Amino acid sequence: MNALHMLGMLLASGLVVTAAHADRPRIAVTDLAYEETVVQPYLKVDAHEKSSIRTASRERSSDSDAASRSSSHDSVDARHESSFSLESGIDRHIERGEVRKLVADIKGEMIKAGYRVSQATPYSQKENEKIYDVIDRIKKGYFPNADYVLFGTLTSAQFRDEVNPVGSGSALSAQLSLEVLAEFSLVNTRTYEVKAGFSAMGEGQDVKLLGSRAAKVVLNRGRIMSDASKSLGADVARQLEEQFSPGAPKRSNSSHTSETKVEKTEKVIIYHR
Repeated sequence: MNALHMLGMLLASGLVVTAAHADRPRIAVTDLAYEETVVQPYLKVDAHEKSSIRTASRERSSDSDAASRSSSHDSVDARHESSFSLESGIDRHIERGEVRKLVADIKGEMIKAGYRVSQATPYSQKENEKIYDVIDRIKKGYFPNADYVLFGTLTSAQFRDEVNPVGSGSALSAQLSLEVLAEFSLVNTRTYEVKAGFSAMGEGQDVKLLGSRAAKVVLNRGRIMSDASKSLGADVARQLEEQFSPGAPKRSNSSHTSETKVEKTEKVIIYHR
């Protein structure tokens, strides 16, 4: 096989792979939605004070044949009013929004698996209670040119800080870990059918040894979050491939096996003397 023929085969195979990838549906990945109850104590103080002063003066005189008389009268009216109220309690309300720091690795792992990924329009409306209404967001054009929407919800994100003894000596191990749990649904943008649904988890940790409890140690939170994000993305791509694999060949349900016969031909060259 000459070099030109081999190059042609490689180019042809590359075109086939590219065409197969272009036939795959486009999936829009949303930022992870979250909902949490915020509890805040409050103290309300209401104080008012009002003062007023009013003065009045009157003078009276009278003349008679015997004498002249005069008199004066002064009055002061002062008023002061004040009020004070104190109110305290606990305010509970629900906050909703999107986390935009954990989806980059999800998109990366999906691209590695061969999916066509597009960015969804961030949710920016004031009515945050509709952030979970995926169908309403599809109708409003939040996912242009997307065949499917991978909608994710962050259900839990917890840091754990632990110090444990190592062996029977005085050495200790300081460990900081992060566990992230999210739920995902893959929704068809035309039929609104849910094609896949699963929970995915990501984990990251950093461990360092200490000589004693008085020793100071700084654990790498950035690396912990990066590891948790990468493992979350890998888990999402794995479960998405298990439930929804548009690029995989369809398996036949038939129990019969077919045999393909390959005929080999030999070229015989006869030399004449």
